[in-house]
Amino acid sequence: MSVANAAFFYGSVEEDYLETVKFALSEKRAFFFPLSELFSIAHAHFTHLMVCGSVGEIKEVLSYAITEQKSVGIVPLPGQKELMRTFALPSKPKESALLAYEPSEEKIDMLFCESEPVLQEVVIGDVPPLDTYDAALKKRGVFSRLKLFWHTLQRVRRLHHRRFSITDENEKTLKLSAVGMVAVEYDNGTFASKLISSQIHASDGKLTLLILSPTSILQYISYLFGALVPGWTPKVLPKSLGYLRGSYLKIETQRPLEVLVDGTLLRTQTPATLRVDKQAVALSVGEAFWQKQSEAVKGKNSAKIDHLPSDEESASYLSKAIPFFSHASQEQYSTLFSTLREEAKLTSTFMTLLILATMIATFGLFINSASVIIGAMLLAPLMQPIVSLSMGVLRQDTVLELVSVRTIAIGVLSVLLTAAVIAWLTPIAKLTTEMAGRLSPTILDLFVAVASGAAAAYAKSNEKISGSLAGVAIAVALVPPIAVSGVGLGWGEWHMFSSAFLLFLTNLVGIVLAAALTFMLLGYSPIAIAKKGVTIWLMIVLVVAVPLYSAFEQMKTNIFLQHKLTNVTFRLQKHDVTLTHIDVVPQNEGVEVRCEVIASGILSAEEKQRLKEVIKNSVQMPVSVLVTFRYRL
Repeated sequence: MSVANAAFFYGSVEEDYLETVKFALSEKRAFFFPLSELFSIAHAHFTHLMVCGSVGEIKEVLSYAITEQKSVGIVPLPGQKELMRTFALPSKPKESALLAYEPSEEKIDMLFCESEPVLQEVVIGDVPPLDTYDAALKKRGVFSRLKLFWHTLQRVRRLHHRRFSITDENEKTLKLSAVGMVAVEYDNGTFASKLISSQIHASDGKLTLLILSPTSILQYISYLFGALVPGWTPKVLPKSLGYLRGSYLKIETQRPLEVLVDGTLLRTQTPATLRVDKQAVALSVGEAFWQKQSEAVKGKNSAKIDHLPSDEESASYLSKAIPFFSHASQEQYSTLFSTLREEAKLTSTFMTLLILATMIATFGLFINSASVIIGAMLLAPLMQPIVSLSMGVLRQDTVLELVSVRTIAIGVLSVLLTAAVIAWLTPIAKLTTEMAGRLSPTILDLFVAVASGAAAAYAKSNEKISGSLAGVAIAVALVPPIAVSGVGLGWGEWHMFSSAFLLFLTNLVGIVLAAALTFMLLGYSPIAIAKKGVTIWLMIVLVVAVPLYSAFEQMKTNIFLQHKLTNVTFRLQKHDVTLTHIDVVPQNEGVEVRCEVIASGILSAEEKQRLKEVIKNSVQMPVSVLVTFRYRL
């Protein structure tokens, strides 16, 4: 588009820079005026306006251009990097002057806060680091980023939620709790616009309001980490953020908050009115400006705020300080607590399923079938009162604790008696490998129980993944060790009873402690209330861990000895000897080594004694040896 006459208004510009711009436009029909003459010039003679100066001075000319419906071009000063990035303006004076001289054929929207035009962003409240420019971050090294991360994290202690009320053009009011908000119209290169670039278009008549509302320090750290990682843009909006799109938004707060427009404190405080004038001005911008516009948006209002805290309880809780862990709302807690209270009760359904599961597990142990035992694990409902007990421990709810303990105790007793009766009536007294596998619990079994307890609590708190509880039931296997313990009772084997029951106790205490901690992390109890119950169960876990650790050390020793002795070939006088199938059994004093000996011939008494000495020297502890001889022909 050709220009008949262009009026160039300059404000706070150094003389040398202005002369450079004048020289670049010397062959153009551009007439230069100081900004003070903006309203005194006969603008009917000028079809296009140009401006160079501070951000405030640029806005003054923009407002006039919108009123007079004239096109406008901006020649940025060398220090106005943000302006250059936002509108894709050249950094060299000559190039930027020539771009500003050419009127744009396309108009863009203009965001207003109250009556002031917005070039970059509007900030209400605290939003670190949403208002940080991504280009500025790219210049920082790793150490500098870590330092910025730390300093920004320190600000979390001073952050607290405020109650916001947001009304749109349809007079629909939304109420929520947040620490701050950022409103943008253009992709200005800040972390805020980077996160919502898919919701930004410069000529669709909509502004985008990004809302920062972390419910825990952990959640804020996750969002902050993503902000400071170079070149990293999350595919989905972080949980601590939400957004609204509309052409008009009125933002109100219970207490007045400062409003920053383009980094400058606005003369007024909240309530603040944001509006967009659709395609208000023909602004000369670079080609890259249009390439940044998202084609996904259709000019419709949209919102993603359902996950942000909005109830009175959460708003009140978060207004004091942001907790380290998330705080579940009263609605979330009531729903889960109601479910756990019902599952803690002793019912006929619970007993029927538990006894049937015990019968299946016991018969599966006798026939040595892993698949049958797995079926029993899935059927057994014993996990339910244990998870309920963990919530009672966490919330110091005596009633829930007592009901859960009663259900667990009766359930365990019924499993023991059922398995004992089956073992007593079954005319087979053979220790199968499935039984033996539950007679040597170690600290590793406690780790499995802890992981399973955490998984159970997390699945219980989220209905979408409640089906994962079946996998937890298989992993922790509550009924089979009790069934083995019951078989030990039926056979009169105290060691079998105690060893298998220790495995059950390991599972029980590990699940209760881990589930309680997980519920605490998910915000179902303040630390002040939870610490007593968690401390008690931590002590119980430590007590149970003593024999488990001892067994683990013994397992390590056994594995070491087996590895040391297995397939070792040596010569005993006339014969070569190899040890295989070694099993180390702990005794009151020392160990018993059971193994197969493959020899090249029949060993003499002296060679047998020498064999024992070799094994004893390898074990380096009191040892008895039980061998099966095989001879190589």
